[in-house]
Amino acid sequence: MAMKARVEAVLNVGLRIPSIMLLEVLYRWDVSSFFQKIQRSSLNNNPLFQYKYIALYLHYVGYILSLVLLTLPRQHLVQLYLYVLTALLLFAGHQLSRDYVRGELDSGYEGPLYLEPLSMNRFTTALIGQVVVCTLCSCVMQTKQIWLFSAHLLPLVARLCLVPLETIVFINRFAMIFTGLEVLYFIASNLLVPYNLAKTAYRELVQVVEVYGLLALGMSLWNQLVLPVLFMCFWLVLFALQIYTYFSTRDQPPSRERLLFLFLTSIAECCSTPYSLLGLVFTVSFVALGVLTLCKFYLQGYRAFMNDNTMHRGMTEGITLLILAVQTGLIELQVIHRAFLLSIILFVVVASILQSMLEIADPIVLALGASRDKSLWKHFRAVSLCLFLLIFPAYMAYMICQFFRMDFWLLIIISSSILTSLQVLGTLLIYILFMVEEFRKAPVENMDEVIYCVNGTYRLLEFLVAVCVVAYGVSETLFGEWTVMGSTIILVHSYYNVWLRAQLGWQSFLLRRDAVHKIQSMPTASTLQLQQHNDICSICFQDMKSAVITPCSHFFHAACLKKWLYVQETCPLCHGQLKSQLQPTSSPGATTQGTPQANQNPAEVEQEQGEPQAELHTEEDTQAKNPPPIKTSAKTELGTDLLSEKSKIQPKECDVVAEGSAEPDGDLDDELQDYLTRIEVD
Repeated sequence: MAMKARVEAVLNVGLRIPSIMLLEVLYRWDVSSFFQKIQRSSLNNNPLFQYKYIALYLHYVGYILSLVLLTLPRQHLVQLYLYVLTALLLFAGHQLSRDYVRGELDSGYEGPLYLEPLSMNRFTTALIGQVVVCTLCSCVMQTKQIWLFSAHLLPLVARLCLVPLETIVFINRFAMIFTGLEVLYFIASNLLVPYNLAKTAYRELVQVVEVYGLLALGMSLWNQLVLPVLFMCFWLVLFALQIYTYFSTRDQPPSRERLLFLFLTSIAECCSTPYSLLGLVFTVSFVALGVLTLCKFYLQGYRAFMNDNTMHRGMTEGITLLILAVQTGLIELQVIHRAFLLSIILFVVVASILQSMLEIADPIVLALGASRDKSLWKHFRAVSLCLFLLIFPAYMAYMICQFFRMDFWLLIIISSSILTSLQVLGTLLIYILFMVEEFRKAPVENMDEVIYCVNGTYRLLEFLVAVCVVAYGVSETLFGEWTVMGSTIILVHSYYNVWLRAQLGWQSFLLRRDAVHKIQSMPTASTLQLQQHNDICSICFQDMKSAVITPCSHFFHAACLKKWLYVQETCPLCHGQLKSQLQPTSSPGATTQGTPQANQNPAEVEQEQGEPQAELHTEEDTQAKNPPPIKTSAKTELGTDLLSEKSKIQPKECDVVAEGSAEPDGDLDDELQDYLTRIEVD
């Protein structure tokens, strides 16, 4: 079943390629210039020139037939090709019969066949060919009436019966006329089939548009015709024919220097019409998709196909090629000019592919450096790809500068390659820092600040490159030739690559500055508080030798909490807002409002604040911070210990204060009594 579906998919694409080839030929064929050439090259009145308007009508009819073949359903398309194949087989049978009759006329022998070896060989060869043709026609048309395709056997039967050669010629003509009448009868009997198909298709289209709309109709045709794959196969066939034509007319193989020129000129020849240009666009998209897929497979193996990114499917590169080709009028240029322009456009496309490869590799490389994976093969693949993305864009920029004179447009083109190399350099530096921290077996202090400096440095370099491009463009516009397109490009480049980058960089700086101020405003935990807390940092899961205390009484490493505050201004544990609760303190040991000391009673806290605070207590919240050892074997001992420690119980760091409550939940003795009652029930 899977094989059948694959064969149908191949037929659905392969059988539609000739229709696009016909559209390509019709677009390149200029009927008016063709007849003008005939008129200039002929004497007096040329008969072909008299039928110019008929040729024009046939030209438009060819367009209609091509579109019909392109949109015909697969079942009817296969049936149509079978009919065409049958007609070709009948024509082949006619050619075999005519060649046999000519051979007999040339020999002039009219005696028995078995007495003349040459006549016997000609007869045997013609008979086998005609039998094969009749059998294939009956198989293709799926009929057992093989006599319908056996008219070309009549000359052979007549020769076997020793009919004179002049009579065999008339019999051969009769066989040809009889076959032609059969074909005409078949066409006449199916003359209304195209009309019925068009009527049915129109009814279905109207229903789809009324129910789902034009967009759904377009998407349905796009999926049924598989247009991307269809145009890609059409362009590859066109390109292969162009290469074959070039090598078939050359006796000597081209040199290495001419191979690149041959490649560019062949591509230029294969994008001279809108149909071939669309084929090139889809071909570039699929090539980009293949390169990005290989990049992901090289980095992650088969795991790369589990999480596919819709942004890395090659469509960006194809759309870039289409926009640049339409904007520069690519199909209207001569072949040589088109080849040089294509070299620049393909440079932009390759730079876009390299940028997409960097977007794939960057998170994988950084995650590999931050993890403790010691697989040398994984690290080698990541580093080798980064080195390739570092060197190759710079080499591309250097090579294109050798062929073209530096101007504003060329600077914009090579700036993307320069930015890609800078981004890869920053990624490699951060990866090296992660690996240094891993080999040290201990966290590096202020690692976040170092990474921020590295990121900020290459982001600043990117910003400077964008500013230089804008400055060069402005100077060329002011002191050189001013164009609307150039000014528009400068404005767009200034907004997206200068203004937005500056805005994002400034926002990042403000977030870091606010996070530093928040951390400085929080009290630092003393040694006694850390001993009483006796817990790890809930962000990095490491022991705390120093910590800061949030307004909701949670302990964190200052560096860890600062990283968290870069993202959001809430507590990592209780998600309480930290922005409005933070107030600067005079000393690190000072207690902020709403932050209880380690040895302070909740009742004293309520008296100092001047208003009651409602607290939500659980069974764990009623336990002391450092209670004495409790024997859980006897319930009475547990109750006695809890009652003896009721004056020492302090609110735990994870208690959540219900803001806005007017009254407390209850007395501490009542809560302990309820807790002992639940123990007895259990």
